[in-house]
Amino acid sequence: MPAPQRSNPAYRAIARLVRPVMMLVTKRDWHGAEHLPREGGFIAVANHMTNVDPLTFAHFLYDNGVAPKVLAKASLFTVPVLGRLLRASGQIPVYRNSVRAGESLVAAEAALADGECVAVFPEGTLTGDPDLWPMLAKTGVARLALLTRAPVVPIAQWGPQDLLGPTATVPRLLPPKRVTVVAGPPVDLSDLHGRPLDAATLRAATDRIMGAVTRQLEAIRGETAPATPWDPRRGSRA
Repeated sequence: MPAPQRSNPAYRAIARLVRPVMMLVTKRDWHGAEHLPREGGFIAVANHMTNVDPLTFAHFLYDNGVAPKVLAKASLFTVPVLGRLLRASGQIPVYRNSVRAGESLVAAEAALADGECVAVFPEGTLTGDPDLWPMLAKTGVARLALLTRAPVVPIAQWGPQDLLGPTATVPRLLPPKRVTVVAGPPVDLSDLHGRPLDAATLRAATDRIMGAVTRQLEAIRGETAPATPWDPRRGSRA
């Protein structure tokens, strides 16, 4: 399979190591690649259930011609070898609760302006929902989307939790696990463009984005999500 056109040598080196393993331990059920823009920068957003999600998320995008720049917690960039690979491949560190917190937004804006795909887990961490539905998301992705007006493609995935449980540290590699990933059409945020980026606007955009992801996940699971999302601040439904 040819590598995505915008992948650099470090990115391709990582893919040559990781992709064969992912091909071995997963059965891929992928849909919606036609919704991934082929020109210009865009934001890919997904639900987050387990620490293996970034690999399945990136695998779907990479095999569909996109080399995503993933927003990842800054602590990963300090891990020997891994940190060097993340930086060399152009991934974007997120400095939470730090004076450097704004740097990730600046880097993401620059990547989008350069025509890259920026991949985001809007929840910011693994969902706290006991049934693994998307929880109330942070508004950073909405700010990025409204500042740049880049298309936001909602992507739902289900199955990575069978490969690595939400609280597990040892993966269940065999037999291969079915991983379903579905991309939907870009979320329409046009009515919010030009509004002040206040809390109400950012929350409206965020909820619209995560609503699209949740509806896709409902279709994958054949179930209906709770009427209100899990609120991590309260430890209960919003």
